[in-house]
Amino acid sequence: MEGSIVRLPEVVALKKKYKAYLYLDEAHSVGAMGPHGKGAVDYFGLNPADIDIMMGTFTKSFGAAGGYIGGTKSLINHLRLNSHSSIYSSTMAPCVVQQIISSMKIMLGKDGTLEGKRRIQQLKWNTRYFRRRLQEMGFIVYGNKDSPVVPLLMFMPSKIASFCRMCLERGVGVVVVGFPATPMTKCRARFCMSASHTKDMIDKVR
Repeated sequence: MEGSIVRLPEVVALKKKYKAYLYLDEAHSVGAMGPHGKGAVDYFGLNPADIDIMMGTFTKSFGAAGGYIGGTKSLINHLRLNSHSSIYSSTMAPCVVQQIISSMKIMLGKDGTLEGKRRIQQLKWNTRYFRRRLQEMGFIVYGNKDSPVVPLLMFMPSKIASFCRMCLERGVGVVVVGFPATPMTKCRARFCMSASHTKDMIDKVR
């Protein structure tokens, strides 16, 4: 919601110091951040083994459905045997699994091309460019410069519906968020950047 990135190296250091467990949500970062698109761990160049439980979704960067939990073999076996959502849910459809595998191969360059790397670099450029141009225009934008989630503050709840309608009239689809999902005075439009956005598209929004 804030377009922020956790200060993961410091969190990992605290985890080691106090012998705690670390659960990391990579839903908005996997496939979108880091030199290899592997998320916040990749972004900071950390060892994935330092994260006890890693969670993410296949609905965003992978364009599929469902999600994942990563951890030790004993942890995953425990979840399989005791988690109601695992026991009572149906298995993924083969076409969804294939979509995930194909997307992952592209991201990691295992499809024999540099398309995955190109898209990751393009997304990074799009994100920084869009954020910078909004700030130059005087808008207040939350979050980290490399976060593809770009919250633009509107402050007044009465602006939300009008802003959304005016954007749609101009061919721009936005997600607007207000209370109770945000504090009353921190209503916002939430832009989610994509590698498929061209500079012309971004300039049109701006």
